[in-house]
Amino acid sequence: MKKEVTALMAIAVAMAVMIIGGCENAPRFVKKADFKANNAIVLTFAGPVDANWAADHANFTVNEKPDPDILLEIERTWLSSDHTQLTIVLTDPLNTDQPHQVAAKEILAQGRNLGTRTVTVVKFYLGHLLGIFLGALVIQNFVFSKYLGLCVFFGTSQKKSTAVGMGITFTIVIVFASLMSWFLYQFVLTPYRLDYLQIIVFIGLVSLTVQAVDTILRKINPALFKAFGVYLVLVIANCIVIAVPLILADNAFNMLESLMLALGAGLGFLLALFLMSSVRERLEFANVPGSYRGLPIAFIVAGLFALSFMGFSGMSIF
Repeated sequence: MKKEVTALMAIAVAMAVMIIGGCENAPRFVKKADFKANNAIVLTFAGPVDANWAADHANFTVNEKPDPDILLEIERTWLSSDHTQLTIVLTDPLNTDQPHQVAAKEILAQGRNLGTRTVTVVKFYLGHLLGIFLGALVIQNFVFSKYLGLCVFFGTSQKKSTAVGMGITFTIVIVFASLMSWFLYQFVLTPYRLDYLQIIVFIGLVSLTVQAVDTILRKINPALFKAFGVYLVLVIANCIVIAVPLILADNAFNMLESLMLALGAGLGFLLALFLMSSVRERLEFANVPGSYRGLPIAFIVAGLFALSFMGFSGMSIF
């Protein structure tokens, strides 16, 4: 009996290894692909390749993954001295924010034809995630760069305590709503071709999330709930809460990318609220003309912040 159990366990382990490791006998010949500068892609092979094959542009095609029918023009190729690294130089700069596909046709290595290999090129993934996060937080701040969520922004930025509480609450709402929206979009709307219902579904999810936060906050911190007043309910109609799920659906983000976008948008809103509330508290003691007190001077300050944040436009950190 023990021998039979041992044999079954060995078979199960072997099958697991085959499933995890794959069933290909030959190792992957194209080991990796990386962007180089802003107009080149480097392919690293497991062994030396034929120089004449590498010099022929017709053996390679490059395209952005979302647009497979649009092939990018190759200017030249050159091979390293050990014939294991091939650099493909493109005529025009590459949009490295998008993943690219490189097809190497009929690879010749040591007299053998290894067939066609297609690889996907993406920039450093951790840098990509941080780029999404910092982009939503500062570079493309939804308040100062896209002018979204202004009703809640002006309504809750009079005091720092209220602003910070609103920013944290908003971040929690947008993270949970965005992740639920991503899950439904990926596993329900897209497979069943119900993409046209995304706005209705996203609004419903946001409403449920806000209602849950409203109920919890009413029980845990009644003072903060009272300070928010009607503005907590207005989170449902906040443009940022709807914009983030629509952006992640349009860009086909995965779960980590969606999390970074939602977290960056929420903390960016918190940053905007904190900066605005800090200035408005000082303005209470400033000699502001009567006709400019209240919202007029708040709009002027918001405009100055927006001009300041324009300095981040076009910045690419990774």
